Amino acid sequence: MIGFYNDDIEMPRLDARLVKKWIGAVAESYGRKVGNLNYCFCSDKKILEVNLQFLGHDYYTDIITFDYSDTQTVNGDMYISLDTVRTNSVKFKTEYERELKRVIIHGVLHLCGIDDKGHGMRAVMESAENKALDLLEN
Repeated sequence: MIGFYNDDIEMPRLDARLVKKWIGAVAESYGRKVGNLNYCFCSDKKILEVNLQFLGHDYYTDIITFDYSDTQTVNGDMYISLDTVRTNSVKFKTEYERELKRVIIHGVLHLCGIDDKGHGMRAVMESAENKALDLLEN
């Protein structure tokens, strides 16, 4: 089950049925099934609180992913700061909706085992994000 929630910010416009189908297809492409995924859309203020409370990090980020997956099934809670998504869409000169979808799938890719920390790993993640976005858009 995939759920979309909001906390202290307006819910973004999403075709939930299409996004859920897409997430399932991406997980399947990594040999995984979708279990319980919860997306909480929030503000920079809220994501900073979560970052401090659970990770001890004193900075803003676009997404925080809590992984409860097992070997075959992806499960997790993801907090997405829509403020940071909007800032990044301007910074990277991309449409807000595309940046939001990139961040949504970024969390799933983490749950599928793709890391973006470490030497050369950011490029691996970006490639996986682009492949997933192509799957949605084609």
